[in-house]
Amino acid sequence: MSAAPADADAPIVPVRDGVFFTLPAALPRGRHNLGREQVMAAQRERLLVAVTELLAARGYAGFGPTDVAKRAGVSLAAFYDAFANKDECVFAGYDRFIQVLLTQLTAADLKGRDRRSIVADALGQYLGSLQNDLVVARAYQVEIDGLGPAARRRRRKSIRLFAEYIRGLVQSASGNRQPLLSVTAYMGVVYAVRQLTADALDESGEPDLTALSADLEPWLTDLFREH
Repeated sequence: MSAAPADADAPIVPVRDGVFFTLPAALPRGRHNLGREQVMAAQRERLLVAVTELLAARGYAGFGPTDVAKRAGVSLAAFYDAFANKDECVFAGYDRFIQVLLTQLTAADLKGRDRRSIVADALGQYLGSLQNDLVVARAYQVEIDGLGPAARRRRRKSIRLFAEYIRGLVQSASGNRQPLLSVTAYMGVVYAVRQLTADALDESGEPDLTALSADLEPWLTDLFREH
């Protein structure tokens, strides 16, 4: 799906602190005891937040490094100390998004569950995480497509990671009693769920992504049933 250009005049909505990104405290003015690494880490996090908010509100073509630095409250030189260009900054934000989703999914402790429980809990965890920060979800489920082939390569890699993890859970639940679907088949499932959430985000400013569970859970449970 190719994302439509976002409204350049749309209000920039802030991300929710502590979900995918953590807003650092304001750096003290004047002389301070913070080391260079601490300062750079705080500036990098602010830049990741800023680029995510701008991407969600304006789309990829609607802003540049100067806008990111201004939104983050850092100098343009600080931007280029952290990232080589806008694309690198956007992809760093996307990588954080995927890392947090995978971490939350693996922390749900789904090993040893039956298949119905795995489907319900994994789907609920995924949709709930996106619902917790719709700004981040919109940036990296919809507007990220504006980066073209490089974004698609990253998406394929992340979807394979999700597919391999879920396939492993299903294998554990089946006790190796039957042949598993291929990783490609599981990737198809992850693609379908991702696309439905992207469509919901594209069609509404305030979608209820968790409501998708009612339609998706029976289908996925049946797909992963034991034969």
